[in-house]
Amino acid sequence: MINLIQYEENIKKNNLDNCYIFCGIDEELIKENIRTLVNKVVDKNFIDLNYVRFDGDNLNGFDDIINACETLPFMSEKKVVLVYRANFLGEGEDNYKKNLYNSLKEYIGNIPSSTVLIFYYIFKNKREKLSYKVQKLDNKCRVVKADKIFGRQLEAKVKEVFNIKEKEIGHIELKLFCSNLQSDMGIIENEVEKLCCYTMDRPIKKEDIYAMYPKKGEDDIFDLVDLIGDKKVKEAVDILNELIYKGDKIPEIMYMIERQFKLLYKIKNFLSKGKDKNFIVSQIKLPMFICEKLIGQSKKFTLSQIEKAINICLNSEEKMKKSSVDKKVEMELLIINTIAG
Repeated sequence: MINLIQYEENIKKNNLDNCYIFCGIDEELIKENIRTLVNKVVDKNFIDLNYVRFDGDNLNGFDDIINACETLPFMSEKKVVLVYRANFLGEGEDNYKKNLYNSLKEYIGNIPSSTVLIFYYIFKNKREKLSYKVQKLDNKCRVVKADKIFGRQLEAKVKEVFNIKEKEIGHIELKLFCSNLQSDMGIIENEVEKLCCYTMDRPIKKEDIYAMYPKKGEDDIFDLVDLIGDKKVKEAVDILNELIYKGDKIPEIMYMIERQFKLLYKIKNFLSKGKDKNFIVSQIKLPMFICEKLIGQSKKFTLSQIEKAINICLNSEEKMKKSSVDKKVEMELLIINTIAG
């Protein structure tokens, strides 16, 4: 089994397999990476003839897939056959799924060299692991675990793109830049190009990154929670009013504050048990840059203060749903009560 970084490296080097199984929680991420492979293999002028797709939930049997694989590509060296949402590869064992899986297992060693056969299935939740069925096929095809990359892996990937552009970026600036990025190679290359053009021949500074990528609402929430931790009522209320003025909806602001305190609660617990940053990143699934901020914030609160803040958020949320209170005033009271705690 390989991850997306290894998969992308293989695509770049033309190290292609003739059978892939993608799996993960994020269907859009999987589809995006399959498109990269299709664009590499299939001439866009003949894509309708050389790219065949089947809905894995509505297969009459495996014969249709075999027939598509065995048909020679038109005016091209290769064709792609995709079976999307191939849920027969996940857990569960009715006769329909069993027959499809057994047919795949039997055929997988006989796929023509002119065909790239691709399957993907989506995990039902973040805790789901690779099914035992796919594990059995791992030595017969290329299994790709499609997890978003973050932290040091993302930073290394982005640094490589800057190196190709022969553009230097410092460690701190790189971390800041990556905190604004999605784990998408096309987006990464585009954003690096924009930043390189913006800075021209001079070094990249933090101010350039702030100018190109204005603060997100999430960053404002970090600032707001920081000010609550520092017990600065006026400044915290000012940020709240700024968020409302910019058009952020009060229920969304409430959700972000509540989410922030819940993350702080988890991190405070991990730290009390002696867990390090890498462990925390693996558990809360956020970039290292964000985790470092959260760890710093958690030190401003005791566990009981965080618990109280979460309860205040829940009570305020309930009150705003069930009554006609002034929501802005209620949010200001939430901040005051949280700081008073």
